[in-house]
Amino acid sequence: MSVTVLKRNKALTVNPLKTSQPVGATLAFLGLSRAMPLMHGSQGCTAFAKVMFVRHFREPIPLQTTAMDQVSTVMGADDNVVEALKTVFSKNKPQLIGLMTTGLAETQGADIRRAVKQFRELHPEFDDRCVVPVETPDYVGGFESGFALAVKSMVETIVPESNRVGLRQRQVNVLAGAHLTPGDVETLKEMIEAFDLRPVVLPDIADSLDGHLTQDDFTPHTVGGTPLSDIQLMGESIATLVIGRALHGVADALNARTGVPDYRFDHLLGIDAVDNFVTALSLIAERPVPERLRRRRAQLQDAMVDSHFMIGLRRCAVAAEPDQLLALTELLQGIGAEVVAAVAPSRGPALEALQLDEVKIGDLEDLEQAACERHAELLLGNSHLGQSAKRLGLPLQRIGFPLYDLVGGYQRAAVGYRGTRQLLFDLANLMLEHGEHEIAPYRSIYAQKRD
Repeated sequence: MSVTVLKRNKALTVNPLKTSQPVGATLAFLGLSRAMPLMHGSQGCTAFAKVMFVRHFREPIPLQTTAMDQVSTVMGADDNVVEALKTVFSKNKPQLIGLMTTGLAETQGADIRRAVKQFRELHPEFDDRCVVPVETPDYVGGFESGFALAVKSMVETIVPESNRVGLRQRQVNVLAGAHLTPGDVETLKEMIEAFDLRPVVLPDIADSLDGHLTQDDFTPHTVGGTPLSDIQLMGESIATLVIGRALHGVADALNARTGVPDYRFDHLLGIDAVDNFVTALSLIAERPVPERLRRRRAQLQDAMVDSHFMIGLRRCAVAAEPDQLLALTELLQGIGAEVVAAVAPSRGPALEALQLDEVKIGDLEDLEQAACERHAELLLGNSHLGQSAKRLGLPLQRIGFPLYDLVGGYQRAAVGYRGTRQLLFDLANLMLEHGEHEIAPYRSIYAQKRD
């Protein structure tokens, strides 16, 4: 069954679902060690993104701007890029700067790669530092595509061309999609390590954005994340695991540079998807599946039996980025629920794999209207969907980005056997809390009325 992707048909956005490409690229750079994301644009663009990250992670977020003003916007802002790179390297001393464009810079016609070349010529004292430029205009694409563009630029900038596949026989690369939380990535690493393999995750937000305290009162750049040295050695791994269709282009680039074979997975949510992932790990490691993973699989099977009474046949409405939309839809359909409305903020490769009649590119107003017309009983989406849930009087499973009204939402794991199990329990409990959707008790019309 081929899905019909409905284009936007409104001249404005109401209750936006879309998050811009620079924000997605920023998240990718926050998963690198000693890194500083740098937005080439106005101060407002950077401030807006920083507020979103601080509210979601409840942590201080390192993020800088080239501070384009009305003069540089008209006359050219290349000097702003050179000066910003010099200032950030001098004062904050990061090992890497992720340089991203915004809609303002792209409209102005900025050439950040030429600006980086000019910076290298003027400041050779920073030759040992890395700059990763990436074009991420916010008037096209979205959070997921911006994340993928940043990771692809990391591979093309940092990973050297080589022919040394398998030199590190227990090392595997992991390209982690934008829909994975720090809790997801941590779970993913634990599953890989269970097979005595060493994962190199790009980007590793589980190591930098998991909410851990440090001995330092303040650090001007990221703490934790994928080290630059590990990225440079990705060409010596025995395999690459790709999580999410949005990163297929990144996997192609990595394979072209290093020849490392890859295994691609749409997501790791649901028993079939996790089984495929575990089977691939067993083949790569040449080891049997550990007993603890077998036990977790049995626990998930039992959870599916327990929760399908509450979730099965329920009518669900989902709003999410394409990769996450595919994962949630397949999980719900696998447990017997029906997805009656699906909205994505932008196009993505994962939309073509949806087993639905239609999916709309739109906003949360579109989802609210469709959920009302099609009598949805359960909503799934980020915190912005809370307003719609109140108006409709429906339960909301908060998932995605941003989650600003849920403490620890970034640390929730919804991958693997254990993560899928917990998500099913959460969905079932939501339905139990909203008992008005249960079948009303039967009362005979012939029963005598009591005073």
